[in-house]
Amino acid sequence: MFKKRFIFAVTLVVALLSFSLAADHIHADKPHYTISTDATYPPFDFQDKNNDYIGIDQDILKEIAKRENFTYTLKPMSFTSAAQLVANGQADGIIAGMAITDERKEVYDNSTPYYKTGVAWIVKNGSEIKSLKDLKGKTVALKTGTAASEYGKSLQKKYGFNIKYFNDTDTMYNDVVVGNSAATFEDMPVIQYAIKNGVKLKVMNTNNPGNAGSYGFFVKKGENKELLASFNRGFASIKKDGTYDKIIKKYLGAPASDFTGKKSDNNSVLGILKANNGAFMRGLWQTLLLTILGIILASIWGVILGVMGVSQNSALRGLSTTLIYIFRGLPLMVLAFFIYIGLPGVIGTKIPAFTAGLITLILNEGAYTGAFVRGGFEAVDKGQMEAARSLGFTYNRSMRKVIMPQGLKIMVPSFINQFIITLKDTSILSAIGILELTQTGTLIVARNSQGFRVWAIIAIIYLIIITLLTWLSNWVQKKIQ
Repeated sequence: MFKKRFIFAVTLVVALLSFSLAADHIHADKPHYTISTDATYPPFDFQDKNNDYIGIDQDILKEIAKRENFTYTLKPMSFTSAAQLVANGQADGIIAGMAITDERKEVYDNSTPYYKTGVAWIVKNGSEIKSLKDLKGKTVALKTGTAASEYGKSLQKKYGFNIKYFNDTDTMYNDVVVGNSAATFEDMPVIQYAIKNGVKLKVMNTNNPGNAGSYGFFVKKGENKELLASFNRGFASIKKDGTYDKIIKKYLGAPASDFTGKKSDNNSVLGILKANNGAFMRGLWQTLLLTILGIILASIWGVILGVMGVSQNSALRGLSTTLIYIFRGLPLMVLAFFIYIGLPGVIGTKIPAFTAGLITLILNEGAYTGAFVRGGFEAVDKGQMEAARSLGFTYNRSMRKVIMPQGLKIMVPSFINQFIITLKDTSILSAIGILELTQTGTLIVARNSQGFRVWAIIAIIYLIIITLLTWLSNWVQKKIQ
């Protein structure tokens, strides 16, 4: 029975990996590209009430793709990860309100500028901060990797403030609103749109934006020249016939409720659940799929590492100890970035986000599992091995028939704990763009600015799943013992 289940699990994973790797070849009749974007940057990039990606950037890209006859797969994630995806060849281009700078020109080739912008510095309503000099000794919130953050950082020494960084816009805004940070820096059109739609912040330099510049579409330097040429041709076309002006007016001239649903939908937990039930269910399914596959495969890998750790072969024991040391020592997010963003640059092959996330869970959770599996086997009284050997059992048979059955019973509580940890660790994979529960919550908050209610819903969902998983694990434990 175990053998059949193992074969089924392996077959399922191979099928998923094959499907993921084949996804880039679906559109063979016309050029197909992978385009990364910032998932939480209204009015340029965000989700509407139907959970479709919209905004100035997205409408421009969609119109250009239609006119230039190419298709694309959108990869929404944090801005820094989206940019790295292009720099390392995992994506063909990025459109994410990304400012054209001399530093970026060393890494990317950029399109014709499609939007002029400048940087605002912002405080919460009612703040006593009246000038940049008042920021001395205080904390300023910045969004990682943006031109606005670079501008803010350039003023740090002059005005003597401290800096802390965030990966998404909404969290950065809220940090200022609740008073944890005294101010922030953001692109002028983005913050003006946010304030118009309810964010309780105030722009201090409306008539004098800093670090004026332009947004562009970017590809990796020296690559994807046809994509860049298509974007420039398409942009010239929509600029000439007035389509571009209509797109700008559509987003900057209308309230957010035109795109994100009725304001009343965001005034209660039930309203948010009703308005976003499809998004929550998709995020929950992705979380459960990652958890189930991660638990099965990490457990298998962990048992293998644990068995190697008690082997008579010193080389196998050393290999087990080394692998456990490495993958337990690496933070999960670092490992995820290495596999998804770093590794493809070395091997020259794209790794789908889901596949990278699953491999991350297997390696990290499997290492912890391997450590307690080895410990469980070693916890069995040594007299058990001696008794088995005295009966004529070989070392391997003694392990299979005597030590392992007793050791596995000892490990059951550790397995239960590791299953729960695996579930919670899936949330970290939102950093590489996997649309699980945490990433779903981030996108919804970016749309409706209801951080407390949305994260309360996400927390309750996690608690329910963890409770059910604990009950199931306890039931299995009683059956085994």
